[in-house]
Amino acid sequence: MLLPHQPLQEAAVPPARMSARDQAGPWHSEAVCRRDEAGLFFAPSKEPTAARLSREEAAKRVCARCPVMVECREHALLQPEPYGVWGGLTAAERRVVLARRRRREAEIQRSTRVAAAG
Repeated sequence: MLLPHQPLQEAAVPPARMSARDQAGPWHSEAVCRRDEAGLFFAPSKEPTAARLSREEAAKRVCARCPVMVECREHALLQPEPYGVWGGLTAAERRVVLARRRRREAEIQRSTRVAAAG
């Protein structure tokens, strides 16, 4: 339950996922996007492709100057966040990053098994 003075964004990060920065204060309290319109980061329904690409590029420009971009990106990858621009990446870009991470982890496991067997 949220208290009246507690912003929704601060309650949205589970305590179990808190980093060292979170212990000093939630990473999102320093996010540049807190001062921008949320509509820039999330698509309206039936948005035309050209408008979506333009909006996503504008959101990425905001992310590029954000001091907590890396924390935001990792949050979106760990959750995983299925929508919006988080940490300078769109949902499709995050899916690519996650697929690459899974492939890399699988390669490491295979090479570890080969080394242990040899």
